[in-house]
Amino acid sequence: MIDHLSLGVSNLAAARQYYDRVLASLGYVRLRDVDIPGQGLVAHGYGEKGGNSSFWIGVPEQVKPESNRCGGVHLAFAARSRADVDAFHAAALAAGGTDNGAPGLRPQYHADYYGAFAFDPDGNKIEACCHHPEP
Repeated sequence: MIDHLSLGVSNLAAARQYYDRVLASLGYVRLRDVDIPGQGLVAHGYGEKGGNSSFWIGVPEQVKPESNRCGGVHLAFAARSRADVDAFHAAALAAGGTDNGAPGLRPQYHADYYGAFAFDPDGNKIEACCHHPEP
């Protein structure tokens, strides 16, 4: 139901490096770069290779510190397997994020919910989750 989601970031180059690594762990790639004459690079779009960009990072038009005071937005990326969730968490930490919940089952959501959580360098809460039962 969501067409796309955009996160405002404080340093586009650093955020691009972070999300290039983290999203690669889930099989997603950077598909689009928005370069506006006179402004330069202002955004990057990510998604599945050959698909549309449904996740964007960019320079916000207006920054409101009070909007990010409690950790920014929470965004969950779909993972194909529990191993992908594990890889996402490792990549998030290796790329400069901080832990917000190690990979594991979260039965409080449902019996097969397997997720991992991290804060990106701007304090946004990101997650990867898998809803499939695995042996």
